Amino acid sequence: MELASKRALLEDTLRDLGSVMIAYSGGTDSAFLAWVTRQVLGDRMLAVIADSASLPRAELAAALAFTAEHGIPTQILHTSELEDPDYQRNDSRRCFHCKDELFSRMETERGALGFRYLAYGMNLDDGGEFRPGQQAAAQHNAVAPLVTAQLTKAEIRQLAREAGLKLWDKPASACLSSRIEYGRPVTRENLSQVEQAEEALHALGFPQVRVRHHGDLARIEIARDDLPRALNMDTLDAITKAVRRAGFLYVTLDTQGYRSGSMNDMLPASAIAPAAVKQ
Repeated sequence: MELASKRALLEDTLRDLGSVMIAYSGGTDSAFLAWVTRQVLGDRMLAVIADSASLPRAELAAALAFTAEHGIPTQILHTSELEDPDYQRNDSRRCFHCKDELFSRMETERGALGFRYLAYGMNLDDGGEFRPGQQAAAQHNAVAPLVTAQLTKAEIRQLAREAGLKLWDKPASACLSSRIEYGRPVTRENLSQVEQAEEALHALGFPQVRVRHHGDLARIEIARDDLPRALNMDTLDAITKAVRRAGFLYVTLDTQGYRSGSMNDMLPASAIAPAAVKQ
């Protein structure tokens, strides 16, 4: 299917929904979905962003700036997943518990405000990845219009670029909890450590980074294109100083570079079987 046809199918899908609340994270996928939905449905849509200690302050500010710039109605939903022992335990189901609370809260708001559907920004490529949150979305009957339109991540970025959206090439950014090794409890303290360390690395000129929390050890992932720049003694010293300032004792640079979901490498295959998702 040509990209223009996919865009038309997306608009038709949204038009058929009638009115919708969108789980909005500020990433390219959900931002593009919110923008298109605003174009198609006008005031019959609402972008809902979940705010907690697992969301970096810079990401929240950027997400709100985008919706303000484009006149997209937005609601901040303060979530409390960090108070949930199942979430704190940080096993392979952590993301499910987070999204289950989010969609439960959104479902209550949906009924109160009179919206017909919940939607979220899953794209066609996401179906092949380990994302327990998709199961939570399916259980709450949240729809995935980008999947219905058969849009891949690259195609969404292209459409966002054609629409003049500044975040068309924004690096992916999962929640801070995804940086903490499975089995290590999620706490406000270790989330703050990760956030501070990543902010410091951004300030050093590395836009795509992950600080993987392994207790006293921080495992740093930097985009492979930027690794040569990191591999000199002055830069390595600066990285070490910045990350230790966030509270880590030891700092190591992952020679494989940044890759999404690297913490999942330690999980058994039985734990990462893909879940069915409602489109």
